[in-house]
Amino acid sequence: MISITTKTLQDLEFQTVLTQIEAYATTELGKIAISQICPFTNENDLKKSLAQTNEYLASFENENVIPSHYFESISEEIKRLSIENYFLEIESFRKIKTIAEASNDLIKFFEKFSEYYPVNYAESSQITYTKVIPEAINAVINRFGEIKDDASMELGIIRRQLKSIQGRINQSFVAALSHFNNLGFLDDIKETVIDNRRVLAVTAMHRKKVKGSLLGNSKTGSIAYIEPQGTLQLTRELQDLQYKEREEVVKILKNLTAFIRDYQPLLEHYQEYLTLADTIAAKANYAKELNAILPEIVAKRELYIRDAYHPLLYLTNKTKGTKTFSQTIELDVNNRIIVISGPNAGGKSITLKTIGLLQVMLQSGILIPVHERSKMCLFDRILTDIGDNQSIENHLSTYSYRLKNMNRFLKKCNDKTLFLIDEFGTGSDPELGGALAESFLEVFYEREAFGVITTHYANLKILADELPEMTNANMMFDNRTLEPTYQLALGQPGSSFTFEVAQKNGIPYSLINKAQKKVERGKVRFDKTIAKLQKERSKLEKTTKTLSSEETKKRLETEKLEKTNARIQEKLESYQQLYDSNQKIISIGERIDKLAENYFNNRQKKQLIAEFLKLIEVENSKRIKLTKKEKVVKKKKAAVVKKEVEEKVAVIRVKKNEEKKKAALQPPKLKHLLKVGDRVRLIDGKAVGDLEKIEKKKAFVNYGFFTSECKLEQLELVQRMK
Repeated sequence: MISITTKTLQDLEFQTVLTQIEAYATTELGKIAISQICPFTNENDLKKSLAQTNEYLASFENENVIPSHYFESISEEIKRLSIENYFLEIESFRKIKTIAEASNDLIKFFEKFSEYYPVNYAESSQITYTKVIPEAINAVINRFGEIKDDASMELGIIRRQLKSIQGRINQSFVAALSHFNNLGFLDDIKETVIDNRRVLAVTAMHRKKVKGSLLGNSKTGSIAYIEPQGTLQLTRELQDLQYKEREEVVKILKNLTAFIRDYQPLLEHYQEYLTLADTIAAKANYAKELNAILPEIVAKRELYIRDAYHPLLYLTNKTKGTKTFSQTIELDVNNRIIVISGPNAGGKSITLKTIGLLQVMLQSGILIPVHERSKMCLFDRILTDIGDNQSIENHLSTYSYRLKNMNRFLKKCNDKTLFLIDEFGTGSDPELGGALAESFLEVFYEREAFGVITTHYANLKILADELPEMTNANMMFDNRTLEPTYQLALGQPGSSFTFEVAQKNGIPYSLINKAQKKVERGKVRFDKTIAKLQKERSKLEKTTKTLSSEETKKRLETEKLEKTNARIQEKLESYQQLYDSNQKIISIGERIDKLAENYFNNRQKKQLIAEFLKLIEVENSKRIKLTKKEKVVKKKKAAVVKKEVEEKVAVIRVKKNEEKKKAALQPPKLKHLLKVGDRVRLIDGKAVGDLEKIEKKKAFVNYGFFTSECKLEQLELVQRMK
């Protein structure tokens, strides 16, 4: 059963992710539901949740836009429906109508586009679709939030009577106003309204002359506000009708409440469904902001996250306009534990948290920012020990707390566990703490757990080099500036660059030299070796990139030159042909001009025709010879090409026959004779190492402080495994 503790969620700042998702929720209940998201305990429920969010995310890129799911909470209304004879107010019915219509819209939408949204359709199909609730409310309450006149027959009668009496009151008041105004009893304002009743503004000196009900005076006392005697009786009738109207409205609302009460369970389902829809939509919008996807979830134990980003760091840097560096990490049964080393501020902790947070997010039904070809399995437990966990309340030091945490790891760690430990073994004497940390790591390794740790301890780096299913890794640094590149490099431990970083930050060289002498010579040499290898690797990568770039440029320039030469050659040939043609035309023209001159002098037509025909015959004979010559040339060229092809085919056949003979004479290849544990070396090399692992045609050779990868046929046996 999947079980991920609150401490793990706190260490990975999972609650901050939920707070960011909450911002995309449109309802209060949706925000509350998001704040309570935690890793799923059931794998099927998890996959369903991820698929729902993924479908919502896909809807942003097509024309089938999912309808709005906005609603206001009706939790109080649902509670009050249980009270007998209680009636809901008009505002409550408005909210109920909204929630019913929103649910119906989603149900019908997912039914129509079930092929596009199969998982969300399966969820919505469990909710009853009915228009009864909104229709019942619409029959009583209009779009302005008022009870309709035809909500009941009695209410219709009362409201017609109200309109009639209001008309009579207006007529009576207008008559009194005109009468007393003509008598000059009224002030300039003539009338006003007090307590929703029209009154005459009578001057104080004439107030006893106007019969009616005194409802007040002006602040100065110069005006008396009197309701005329003629409207008093009509006003009382109006008040009686208004009371009857209110009684009838309450009766209608009670009947409507009683009707809705039967659908109380359905309303609860509606609210739960729309809350879920709001949660899914918020997660989808958050995924869109992160460029997050649903990676492939595999059954076998494998974790391959390619181009992964830490969500919190990505959004923070996106706001600032700063670049965020992605990471690619791979764990499988042949490489279960990664030991990351290197200097501080190089990105070790962020890499560790990225792995943990993305795993927790995925197991909580949240899409993650990784490459689409990423693969992830599910872990029953994710154990973390990140940050300074000094406990003031329990009087525990950082190291004591970490030991208690390691004890918890020992109790729960198994082959379905992912453990993440930052600065493993720190907090105590380096040698003793390192030894204890090494023992813990060996236990985790024996239990076949998956994990990533960060450390500066050399013994843990050496252990990772010795155990076949554990790998060293380091955060790359620029070898010149010692600035981090935030790129994780697998297969090689990282130097802490302790003395180099100290020197870069202005610490006197004499002090650094003194410190180096205090450290064991072997440890300094080991750290220097790692640092040197790391620098060489960085140089090699830069050189490779430079050479690749130069090679590409050279190839492009060569192609460009070849095309230019070809065009120039074509133009030269064209110019030569044009020149020859022009020379020929000039020669013929000169001969024709000479014939014309002779004819001009002797006027002999027969001689002219004979000379002209002779000229034509000579030119035609040249054409015939040229045609024959071209045919001969073509035949010779074809013969030469055929001969060349036959010669090449013959050479290839000879080579193939020789290779077959050699293969038949040669003994079986060496790769079948080599075994894990043999002492081997490269055929053209001198360094001897242990053959640590063979994968397909690749071999991994341990040379002590580092492991090298090469082709199996490149190795030769030095000493058989004892």
